[in-house]
Amino acid sequence: MIVIIQCRDQIGLVADISRLMADTGLNIVSMREHVDNAEAMFFMRLDVDGRSDEFSLTTELLKILPEGADVHVNPVPDKRIVVMVTKEYHCLADILIRNNFGTLGASVACVIGNHSLLQKICERFEIPFHLVPYEDSGRNSEMEIIQLIGSYDPDYVVLAKFMRILSPDFVAHFPNKIINIHHSFLPAFAGANPYKQAFQRGVKLIGATAHFVTDDLDEGPIIAQQIIPVNHSFTAVDMVKSGKEIETAVLAKALRLVFSDRVFVQGNKTVVFE
Repeated sequence: MIVIIQCRDQIGLVADISRLMADTGLNIVSMREHVDNAEAMFFMRLDVDGRSDEFSLTTELLKILPEGADVHVNPVPDKRIVVMVTKEYHCLADILIRNNFGTLGASVACVIGNHSLLQKICERFEIPFHLVPYEDSGRNSEMEIIQLIGSYDPDYVVLAKFMRILSPDFVAHFPNKIINIHHSFLPAFAGANPYKQAFQRGVKLIGATAHFVTDDLDEGPIIAQQIIPVNHSFTAVDMVKSGKEIETAVLAKALRLVFSDRVFVQGNKTVVFE
């Protein structure tokens, strides 16, 4: 059982929580905690062994924690996701393979695409594919997608190279639930064509960033990042090829962290217990 706690900091929290777990007959297998001194916020992830009612444990924790505490008790850690795509296959293919072999940490409920190019690979893995072409405004398309996602009731929405900007209204339906992979080491080269921007700038490192989606384009809380070296011999096309490999790796890492309840969102930052 995974227990997630996020609250205002105060003296004795670790002792009080540990004592409650013992009194409830739960053995702490692992404990990770962090205090953000600047914001006076406390974060904890507990992996506990034993039997306890989810509602009762949450209620008892809220009694000993500061007012306004956010507590989640997750008896079943596996999550349910909806994946959104456009034309690029590399991130989706990795997700589908991990899903097929049970190593994703989540189950893929469906894939939604604004082009039909990736429908066949979804059919090979027996994953439902929904084609929702984007109109110029995108408003009607977004409403259709919101309804589709709602029908599957996922824990998260994963943008596996979904190359459209989502409206604030869409994002508001899924706060801190939309995960995106951006083909740049943010905050550098945000927006479109980052590899072209990197090539023109003559950088010696390129990277990828997985982050939660907010109203600010490519500025949401960062979950994971990674870089690889490049040099003067790399063309913009070479950077794109190398970038796809790192995008796949970074998204996979970010999803593993999120699905195992290791990521806390605080404002525009994250606390990540790797």
